Amino acid sequence: MPFQKVTPEKLSTSVVRQIELLILRGILRPGERLPSERELSDRLGVSRPSLREAIAELQERGLIASKAGAGIFVADVLGNAFSDALIRLFSTHDEAVIDYVSFRRDMEGLAAERAARLASDTDLKVIQTVFDKMQVAHPKRNPADEARLDADFHLAIIEASHNVVMLHMMRSMYQLLREGVFYNRTIMFKQRATRSELLEQHRAINEALQARDAKGARTAVEAHLDYVEARLSDERRTILHEEVARQRFEHERNRH
Repeated sequence: MPFQKVTPEKLSTSVVRQIELLILRGILRPGERLPSERELSDRLGVSRPSLREAIAELQERGLIASKAGAGIFVADVLGNAFSDALIRLFSTHDEAVIDYVSFRRDMEGLAAERAARLASDTDLKVIQTVFDKMQVAHPKRNPADEARLDADFHLAIIEASHNVVMLHMMRSMYQLLREGVFYNRTIMFKQRATRSELLEQHRAINEALQARDAKGARTAVEAHLDYVEARLSDERRTILHEEVARQRFEHERNRH
């Protein structure tokens, strides 16, 4: 008969399973510090020896890491998504920028469509909260803050789509964006007209999501990223024109 005796699960195994799921679902994020051993054992309702056993197993699996004198942190599970060689290749070829924006348009359009259908009411509150922060930041004209909130807004939509593979893949892509691999993302937030356009585009995305308009949300995301691509093309063209103008200037200045 295909039956086996039921054995009670070890407490440490239950702890491992719970923390694994929190990392998988993107609730615990790379680099996030876990509570102290005392607080974590209280929250989980397990003894410290059981907690230590679970922590040791999670460390062995590469999901968490301890830093001497600092505590226990979620490991950089995104770090190996792309090789260093590929990252260098991305950063030195303009076509990678266009492909990156195109990839985002496809993925985030799908994510917005899914979020409009599958997001919980709380998911939509998170998106609304981030957009509210964007509105507050807009008059302050701090490009770095606006760029950070822009990333938070788009990642909140991906989280609300409830696809864990897409979530971790897109977080990895956004990490490269934060590091300036594809382009300097603060550039677009330095121009008044562009900043206002971007805010209104995010407003359209948010309104479609809050109305649970799946088609409208996807269309708004795609229009936004088409705009981003156009502005990046303009920026590259401006840089090229300036380079040519400088060459002309040097040539003219040195003519006898």
